[in-house]
Amino acid sequence: MVGQGYVGLPLAMEAVAAGFDVIGFDTDESRVKALAAGESYVEDVTAEALAAALGTGRYHPTASSADCAGFDVAVVTVPTPLREGVPDLSYIQVAAGMLAEHLRPGATVVLESTTWPGTTEELVAPLLEDQSGLVAGSGFHLGYSPERIDPGNPTWGLVNTPKVVSGIDAGSLEAVQRFYDRIVERTVAVSGCKEAELTKLLENTFRHVNIALVNELAMFAADLGIDVWEAIDAASTKPFGYLRFTPGPGVGGHCLPIDPSYLSWRVRQRLGQSFRFVELANDVNDHMPDYVVRRLTVALNGQRRSVNGSRILLLGLAYKRNTSDARESPALVVAERLLALGADVRAVDPHVAMGQVDARIARVELSGEELAAADAVVVLVDHDAFDLEAVADEGRYVLDTRRCIAGEHVEHL
Repeated sequence: MVGQGYVGLPLAMEAVAAGFDVIGFDTDESRVKALAAGESYVEDVTAEALAAALGTGRYHPTASSADCAGFDVAVVTVPTPLREGVPDLSYIQVAAGMLAEHLRPGATVVLESTTWPGTTEELVAPLLEDQSGLVAGSGFHLGYSPERIDPGNPTWGLVNTPKVVSGIDAGSLEAVQRFYDRIVERTVAVSGCKEAELTKLLENTFRHVNIALVNELAMFAADLGIDVWEAIDAASTKPFGYLRFTPGPGVGGHCLPIDPSYLSWRVRQRLGQSFRFVELANDVNDHMPDYVVRRLTVALNGQRRSVNGSRILLLGLAYKRNTSDARESPALVVAERLLALGADVRAVDPHVAMGQVDARIARVELSGEELAAADAVVVLVDHDAFDLEAVADEGRYVLDTRRCIAGEHVEHL
């Protein structure tokens, strides 16, 4: 398993449980040391589960590429960030280069990292072939299987979520599917790697566009004096032709802020055309933190106060509830905007580590004293750990971007 993050570590645990001997490779030595000590940094992998995997003697976390020699199956789950709007596949390239050194005839390589359609065949295959001397298909198996990890989801996990699988040829598809069939309850085979790569981008683009729709609708509804949340609740009673999406302070994590842009970039690069839905959704969702700050500014002005000098308490810094994942979190953008306006920003988040947050943000516990001292409270993430009833009762003014509480002094996004 190349990469031991939010995707690679849960997959490594399930592979051990399925009876595989697993090398958990990661270039971050601090991660490797933590794993070897039985310390999990991923909520979906408990310390007990990690200890059990280590106890089998079949899970070996390492930062040494030499330990990857002799693999039968290699799964690549490395980051694929955007750099100034351009996909950065350098982590995939480095991983492929490392695996090529140890690639043996008949071995299987699977890419899970989200990327543009064509990456497996046009980038990964040549790298593996050039450095190993083997030919993809006849010499080794190669495929793509998009990750569908949803951190903190109590219902759908890695094992019971259907797994899309693909290969560059029939033999590769068979090998990839045979591997995942030992780990998950159901695999879904598609005809080629490009179709599997597009599947992941389609799933996240669908969510991204629909979230942008309700976000923009929420802004217009507020100006028109309409309760958008009540309208969403009413529309959700329709048993067909409608799926529920709700507004929020923006989108975060790797999937929504980044993945659709991979598809947009590929369309522009190969076809010279713009993917207008994605670009419009990016524009709407990227500016939601600014809208949150604008709403807060208006509310404070109504109290004859300015943002400058006001004490603002932010609840939640992660991008979603009950996780420590602060990648691309809109809450951090809200905090930065408020700091730039001169606010005294304090934040509560029991999940997000100190090192992930701007040092100018004071980290505090949620208490009656903090609520009483705050000129405004902004609920950005509805973690279960928060006493939201106390927030509604004791907050002088609360801007709830998730509509998770109600009260006399609470205003919804």
